[in-house]
Amino acid sequence: MNSLSPRAAVGLFLIVVLAWGVNWSVTKQLVEFVSPLWTAAIRSWIALVGLVVILGLSKNLVIPERRDIPVILSVALLHMTLFSILVAAGLRFLPASKGVVLGYTTPLWVALAAPILGQGTLTAPMLAGALLGLFGLAVILNPFSIDWTNAGVLLGAGMVILAAISWAANIIYIRAHRWIASPLQLLLWQVLVATVVLSTLAMIIDGLPQVDWSWRLVSLFLYSGLIGTVLAYWAMSMVNKSISALTTSLGTTATPLVGIASAAILLGEPIDASLAIAAGLIVSGIGLATLGDRLLRGQATARG
Repeated sequence: MNSLSPRAAVGLFLIVVLAWGVNWSVTKQLVEFVSPLWTAAIRSWIALVGLVVILGLSKNLVIPERRDIPVILSVALLHMTLFSILVAAGLRFLPASKGVVLGYTTPLWVALAAPILGQGTLTAPMLAGALLGLFGLAVILNPFSIDWTNAGVLLGAGMVILAAISWAANIIYIRAHRWIASPLQLLLWQVLVATVVLSTLAMIIDGLPQVDWSWRLVSLFLYSGLIGTVLAYWAMSMVNKSISALTTSLGTTATPLVGIASAAILLGEPIDASLAIAAGLIVSGIGLATLGDRLLRGQATARG
């Protein structure tokens, strides 16, 4: 678990961005065969098994202390449960390319909400980035890009935006939390809680899963659980130890672009002008807001 060389860290980071971007197209395919709740639950079970193996081999299996329980519940319920359910449900109605762009508006909501909640000041770059991103959101939701007469499409877009907001709420809480164990060490417990909650909800609402299993479906679940979740989170924890937080924050803005490209290649989804313009505006807005946020936090750290 030592730090990586800069070259290795950048290479691993590219794998993370690729894994997360492609995972939206994978999830889009999964919900065509399995209900959103069971899609999230089965993926979570696979991730749980994979994490036990990885953390066991790296000797990072720990019993969390009481002071870390709130952050375990926050990540498990807001991100791994609510975000996963809303995204999976939304992608039943929405193209993966539009879904990934809407889903990655999270930093914009953080930039707008954090100052209101007393976590810093809304600086000019953050405000400009948020406004730029919100303009991009308006572009992708315009009637020429999304059929407003289709209630399902509007519902799907709303679900993915709510997912982004729930992820933002989780990020805001994480910033205020004083960590005892490392994020990687707590990841297993977060996934465990999410797995129990997702499986319970799936059983209550959907009953036993009615799945027509095939090698393709198994492959999709293995990718989503092991590559899109376990490998990506482990790799991100290694990257965060090796390169600056500003670099990783700005670098993740490439994820929606990878998501759009993978949806075009894997699913044949068209890249129309409004999608390209909206993606450019939102990614630029996220980058600007993230840069302003990181500079502000860096100044606060320097002042002690």
